[in-house]
This record gives sequence, structure tokens and C-alpha cells, in this order.
Amino acid sequence: MDTTDAKSARLADLSAYDLQNPRDLSRAVAAMFDAKKGRDISIIDLAGKTAIADYFVIVSCNSTVAVKALYEYMEESLSRCGIRALHTDADKKWIAVDYGSVIVHIFYEELREFYRIERLWADGTNLKHFNE
Repeated sequence: MDTTDAKSARLADLSAYDLQNPRDLSRAVAAMFDAKKGRDISIIDLAGKTAIADYFVIVSCNSTVAVKALYEYMEESLSRCGIRALHTDADKKWIAVDYGSVIVHIFYEELREFYRIERLWADGTNLKHFNE
């Protein structure tokens, strides 16, 4: 197996998702994070609440290395399927990725606890914890 084949084998199989559909895209991202041991994965449905996105996907990591690794895994897997970010803001402890209808937040745990963005956007009916 050459290095290209080995790399492709490590990327997520997203064939079960319609990645043009915001709901499916958010679920695909959450599933990727779950497969790579992301923590406290949440999907917030923002449809009708704001014009900035239809969904937020939020995940925590226990190290800055894990923050970067989750981002790279997500970006490479989605890019392979033709899904590219419109904008990315990256810091060692927080990476925000704008896919248009879905905005992904990858947090170092302590920073997520500090900002608590779920508190700003969740109304009690639109927050789902992945795999609960």
C-alpha cells in the first residue's frame, strides 16, 4: 500500500451522508469526532435563530495536540469529498471552521468551559449531545 492509499484508509468514510445537507454535514462531523475520541460532542440547531449558520458542532479535546489532530482529520476527510471551509480561525486551543451552513468549534476543554458557547445559543430544545 503506498502512502496515498494509507492516508485515504485513515480518513472517514462519509458515503452514508448527504454532505450538501446541513443536518447531515453536522452529523457527519460529529461522527468523525466521535470516532477519533472527541469529548462532549454537541450539535446545536440554529435554523431560524440566526443567519450565521444552521448548525454548530462543538467538541472538546484534552490537549492542544488533539485539537489540531481533530481539525486535520475533519478537514482532510471533508476535503476529499469536495467540502471545503469558507473560513478557518485557528489557535492552539480553539479552532473555528465555517462551512457555510455548519460552523465547527474544536476546543481545548478548559477554553470551552470558559466560553460556554452552548449557553449563548441553546434554548433547551435545539441542543443535542451526540450519541446520548
